[in-house]
Amino acid sequence: MNSILHLDSSPRGERSRSRQLASNFMAAWRDLHPDATVTYRDLRQTPIPHITEDWIEADFTPPELLSPELREQLKLSDELVDEFLAADRCLFSVPMYNFSVPSNFKAYIDQIVRVGRTFTFENGQGKGLVSGKKVMFITSRGVEFSSGSPFEGLDAQEPALRNIFQFMGVTDIEFIHADGLDMGDDARKRGLDEAQSKIQKLVVDW
Repeated sequence: MNSILHLDSSPRGERSRSRQLASNFMAAWRDLHPDATVTYRDLRQTPIPHITEDWIEADFTPPELLSPELREQLKLSDELVDEFLAADRCLFSVPMYNFSVPSNFKAYIDQIVRVGRTFTFENGQGKGLVSGKKVMFITSRGVEFSSGSPFEGLDAQEPALRNIFQFMGVTDIEFIHADGLDMGDDARKRGLDEAQSKIQKLVVDW
């Protein structure tokens, strides 16, 4: 059964380019998979709380020793992890903020990177527990990071996202970047056109 988790993280609504590109991808993908199960989550409408000291205590307490209070700390996290693990595919739209990700998506990541659920430790090394899942990131970025750009080497978004999802065991990871959106009309059009072209190519086999 095809199932997909579609998550938007931009705090913007209709003006969000990452949301619009992800919506375009989903429309094309659903045309190809009309019977798929789609779960949608909007971090603008339902913000994810940042983890706390009590949350950390609960996360590292063996399940059989959790008090009702500590179990409550993990209630939302358990829901998010279940949602993430149940999906065959995950489509995340993530704008770039200050060369990285918005804090609401970082909060989401912190809630799903869970010892014993999405990773474990073996011989002192982390081992991912997530397998057989495709993850796609659609991003919107104000500048370009190509060779020779004054921003070359400053991309802290893709490496961080790739690393943490690989840490959880995900090996099939794709990125569609809309770059240069704040660098004038020509650069904006080029960035959006290139992203849309990549959507049309990837949606068929994803």
